[in-house]
Amino acid sequence: MMRIYVRLPRLPSFGLMQIRSRQICAVILTTLLISNEALADIYKFVDTDGRIYYTDKPKHSLYKRIIRTRPINYSAALPYIGVNKKKFADLITEAANRHQVDVKLLHAVIQAESAYDASAISTAGAVGLMQLMPDTAKRYGVVNRNDPVQNIDGGTHYLKDLLRMFNSNLNLAVAAYNAGENAVIRHNNSIPPYPETRNYVKTVLALYNKSRLN
Repeated sequence: MMRIYVRLPRLPSFGLMQIRSRQICAVILTTLLISNEALADIYKFVDTDGRIYYTDKPKHSLYKRIIRTRPINYSAALPYIGVNKKKFADLITEAANRHQVDVKLLHAVIQAESAYDASAISTAGAVGLMQLMPDTAKRYGVVNRNDPVQNIDGGTHYLKDLLRMFNSNLNLAVAAYNAGENAVIRHNNSIPPYPETRNYVKTVLALYNKSRLN
């Protein structure tokens, strides 16, 4: 029987829990995805014996992130989307033109990532309008992730590179922005089978397609 181990976030007293049922594991992961209390990214690791581990605190680089949570204050930012969207519209347009990215796609990503909240931050360390992680920021020369100008420019540059990497395939580029390009490549250039990533792609593309009709 395949054994699955789960380390539940925010429940340190339970430590690493062994789950012998795939159904139970699916319920746990689904709960983590939809719960407003789940404030940690979830990582998966399969060892050489086929045992599967899920955790919010990976111990080594072989763990792969499968669930990336939204910023802690995402819900609180929703009522101010209209105001903040207008506030950053010029910066977004400038970055889109500079990097040759469809401005409507850029808006869709930013809305899904941070609800246009420049102060957004996740427990995993993603920061700002485009939720840049430290490594991504460093790759694109972003010194201050809290600076909207640098944040938008770095995130747009990254999105442009993903579009180029996946031959302008929006589904794959958006999936890679959420789960990382290596996850998409690792799954034979397809959207990784992570519920959060698939929902993210649907959300971004729905926002994008809706904006194109306006």
